[in-house]
Amino acid sequence: MFNQSHGSFHFIPATPANYEWTTWFNVDHPGGRGDYEQLEAIRFYYRSRVCPTPRALEARTTDWVPARETGETVHADPTVGFWCLNEEQGPGRNCSNYSVRFLCPKDYSEVLQGVWGAWTVWNLCPAPCGQVGVQVRSRSCQSNTLSCSGPKVEGRSCDGPECPRTDCHLQCTMGKVNAECEACTCEDHVLLGSVRGAGGLVAVGATIVRLGKLLTLTDHNGHFRIPGVCPDGNTTLTISVKNHSPLDVLVPLSGEPTSVLSIRLERTEKLRVLTNPESKARREGHSAVFCCKVSGTPKPEQFQWFHNNTLLERGSDSTLILKDLRPEQSGEYYCSASSPAGAIKTKPALLTVLGKTQPSCNPTPEPHLIRLPHDCPQNTSDSLYYDVGSCPGATCAGQLDNASRCKDNVAFCCGVAKMAKREIMCQGYQLPTMVVTACGCKKCVETKAVVYGRAVAADTGEPMRFGHIFMNGVRVSRTGYKGTFSVQVPAETARLVLTFVDNMQKFVNTTKVLPFKSRGGAIYHEIKLLRKKEPVTISSTETNTLELGEAEGQDPMVQIEIPPNSFYKQNGEVFVGNVKASVTFLDPRDVSTAAAAQSDLNFVGEAGDTLPLRTYGMFSVDFSGEQGGEPLNAGEVKVFLDSDQVKMPEHLNTMKLWSLNPETGLWEEEGRLQMEKKRRRKREERTFLIGNMEIRERRLFNLDVPENRRCYVKVRAFRSDRFMTSEQVEGVVVSLINMEPTPGFSTNPRAWGRFDSVITGSNGACLPAFCDDQRADAYSAYVMANLGGEELEAVSSSPKLNPNHIGVPQPFLEKLNYRRTDHEDTRLKKTAFSINLAKPNSNTPEESNGPIYPFERLKECEEAPFSAPHFRFSRVEGDRYDYNTVPFNEDDPMSWTEDYLSWWPKPMEYRACYIKVKLNSPHELNVRSRNMGGTHPRTVGQLYGLRDTRSIRDMDLNNVSAVCLEFKCSGMLYDQERVDRTLVKVIPQGSCKRENVNTILQEYLVNHLPLAVNNDTNEFTMLAPLDPLGHNYGIYTVTDQDPRTAKEIALGRCFDGTSDGTSRVMKSTQGVALTFTCGDREVSQQSVFQSSQSSPGQSGASKGGRGDGWPSRRRQREGGANASRSNRKRTTRDPAGRRTQSRRQSIP
Repeated sequence: MFNQSHGSFHFIPATPANYEWTTWFNVDHPGGRGDYEQLEAIRFYYRSRVCPTPRALEARTTDWVPARETGETVHADPTVGFWCLNEEQGPGRNCSNYSVRFLCPKDYSEVLQGVWGAWTVWNLCPAPCGQVGVQVRSRSCQSNTLSCSGPKVEGRSCDGPECPRTDCHLQCTMGKVNAECEACTCEDHVLLGSVRGAGGLVAVGATIVRLGKLLTLTDHNGHFRIPGVCPDGNTTLTISVKNHSPLDVLVPLSGEPTSVLSIRLERTEKLRVLTNPESKARREGHSAVFCCKVSGTPKPEQFQWFHNNTLLERGSDSTLILKDLRPEQSGEYYCSASSPAGAIKTKPALLTVLGKTQPSCNPTPEPHLIRLPHDCPQNTSDSLYYDVGSCPGATCAGQLDNASRCKDNVAFCCGVAKMAKREIMCQGYQLPTMVVTACGCKKCVETKAVVYGRAVAADTGEPMRFGHIFMNGVRVSRTGYKGTFSVQVPAETARLVLTFVDNMQKFVNTTKVLPFKSRGGAIYHEIKLLRKKEPVTISSTETNTLELGEAEGQDPMVQIEIPPNSFYKQNGEVFVGNVKASVTFLDPRDVSTAAAAQSDLNFVGEAGDTLPLRTYGMFSVDFSGEQGGEPLNAGEVKVFLDSDQVKMPEHLNTMKLWSLNPETGLWEEEGRLQMEKKRRRKREERTFLIGNMEIRERRLFNLDVPENRRCYVKVRAFRSDRFMTSEQVEGVVVSLINMEPTPGFSTNPRAWGRFDSVITGSNGACLPAFCDDQRADAYSAYVMANLGGEELEAVSSSPKLNPNHIGVPQPFLEKLNYRRTDHEDTRLKKTAFSINLAKPNSNTPEESNGPIYPFERLKECEEAPFSAPHFRFSRVEGDRYDYNTVPFNEDDPMSWTEDYLSWWPKPMEYRACYIKVKLNSPHELNVRSRNMGGTHPRTVGQLYGLRDTRSIRDMDLNNVSAVCLEFKCSGMLYDQERVDRTLVKVIPQGSCKRENVNTILQEYLVNHLPLAVNNDTNEFTMLAPLDPLGHNYGIYTVTDQDPRTAKEIALGRCFDGTSDGTSRVMKSTQGVALTFTCGDREVSQQSVFQSSQSSPGQSGASKGGRGDGWPSRRRQREGGANASRSNRKRTTRDPAGRRTQSRRQSIP
């Protein structure tokens, strides 16, 4: 036999002639609690290869080292098996991987003299129900020649079964009904099984339940054994384990005494909102229906609806029907769904209940100012702004049918009901414009939401070429050669989650939650990607430690410890061999990595609210076999976070480990971290936060703490530094980087903790942030803004603060410590500012009205009037001016108006047209396009709009510049009944003469009559082509669902002089339509277009002026307003923020 003594064994040999050793068995590995080579498990896999009563066993490691020589504490019993516990070994040691073999008789029927065989099972109790009887069992002498001593048969008293219930109607096709009359029992059948979790890892402690009654738990190997379960094909078992979805399994029909089940569980899918309830407007007495759609595994079991945060009813479903509406039922409605996996809340929907005769929309238009040409000052005020009015696109109560629907079949919005034509008196001419005179409830303009941008490396800007973009696990798009992408947002999307996957394996798979405009339009996003860490080769049979932390000159923040034999293949088998391990760490001590953060650092709390996290580092894990490259999972991985890196002591007790759900973009808890002291290498003893995790199908992890000190920051973006309410820009992506408190010594830079982005609307934006009411500088933040890839400029903070420009009054401004990034170093960009996130004191009047709002006052922040304090960004104006006769805000596609003179005749199909003009002149000159109705009877001779653009000098050619000039495309008008060939007149500034017209363009115009008269050599007139021509004609046409995107693409092609390329450099000799030669004298700004002012509808261009809906940029040049440019590139500045290179017109 074996004897345990300091981890060694002593074997008592038997007679060699009668016994022999079995083969070696290895059914377990030392991962988890240890190595268990149990006789029952070995018989489960190898039933006929082990005798019923082994006389002895022998153990050795898989490296052939006998157990007695390993020095490990082990246990053995030939009737039970062999086992080794990790916890009984020395510090930092685990059990070896052991194999065992057993000593069995050569002939199982011939055993030692006088040895009894095993007892039979007790026979069934013969007693009738409710009575007592005797059970018997027997055994046989295993010797053929000698008798055995002792009884051959023995008995014991037994109770008969409970008498059947007279009211039990359960009938069994196999076995008999149990006493509870709830299931059938087959006493001669045994059910064996194994359970594995996500990634094939062993599911320890899984519960097996039948009809709500616990039958057993799985052991450390994930195995279970249940006697008495009938294999009748009707018995259902429910298997459950933590963080996995319960699974119902049917025991298959079988006539064998033993059945075997292999079960694989999938990870629990937290609840996610697919569709939020829709805001509605109804009349008193009508009905309204709200619906929410929530998915998850398991599915939500309960829905609850709330009105203004008050529970309406319990146990309702996903649809709320409100009948016979009353005014007091107005307000916000949202639903809360719950399941065993948790709860989640939808975004609120607004219900407006109007009186039976109450106007659905305010008929009086809201003020909306447009900027006029410089020579159109108004007589009464000498202002260059004119109020054309606008109608807010709020939901209104239209003519709906009586059907109850979650989503109205027709959406109604407040829009333009009446417009009137006005003639604006300018210097020597009249400028026509359409003015809104009345608003009413109209069908909403159909719009589409689009996100586009570039996916590039966070360190060098290298594009992710031809990568895949996934949404909800389905590929929806891919990146181009330059990393560009475009994705149309599906209707009813509540949360846009995209995952960027690099085919070249250079970059980490990156999941982003991208804000978008639900009212339609395109939003530009720059996706920053982390490079994958070069893999290192490790052995799967050894303990491996990986250190994470990229900050130069500092200790690693995190260690990952992988015990031996912890790697698994995708099918659940233990992997043995070398592993290529790549772990990429996003270090929060490096503020430049903030934009590369995964997702939006939110999780769903127990009550279903979406709550923020503050990160202490993210890491992406990639394990694969060295030979075949097979992806590997890992179990029981330890994570060590150096507590010295946690600068806020209150976070030490709330630190958790999280994994990212790539479909929801939400972080889900993997486990808590506990404080523990540990000696690291030969250095002093350190304190770590230690946690355990399993690496399965998810590969993105986060060390975070929930943070409840929350506020909102009010920010607005403007078209210029005039900061007028009518010049606010929608669709600007404003981002905030939360910084941790000053650590107290300069060698450890401040770390960032959170990165958030929001989009400005008609009333600015409210940015979520962490704040503190005790210390003003407990949290600080950097704030920046981006529009279409262009960084907007923050308000200056030096040489002294100007509260009127910044938008925040004193003394609160001083407390917030506002600083633009160039405050101390003028060479830095001017595109961001930093502030202290001091929570406002409710007892201090100057702090109670913004720009910082407590978390519970979000609605007040969103609805704050323009006069309330706020922070500001502005665009740098340039050399273009746009004017539309029918006002249209390109930031808001829903502002489109049905009118024959609309510049864009069809929403969701925006067609941008440009003509390329070359100028032989020593100066850069303004060029105008005057666009009028040409062939349509409703618009002929009427002005659509004006476009003024300044030319860009050629770097390589003296006295040559070029301009890409927008004109109104020809085509159908809004009624889609008849086309109009727009009459376009191209007019260079000053004394110019037309030298050349592209011969192919001229031939096209001649062949597509009517032909416009071109008697004046100072200009060029044409009836715009109906066809989308190309660079051979000098005409560039692009159609897109967003006007800004269409313009940006068309401009890129025009600059490049090709039909399919793009450039940020003006190529003045390629793809030109018109050539003019102009005089040497540069015309002053105040005499622009004087030669054309005698014609109705023409106007002068104002340098730095802008039209409705189209901001522009002003040059910042050292030689004054008329100084020439030094080169021809666009959107480039020197470190001091001065423009050193000329550029093309930028698209807002």
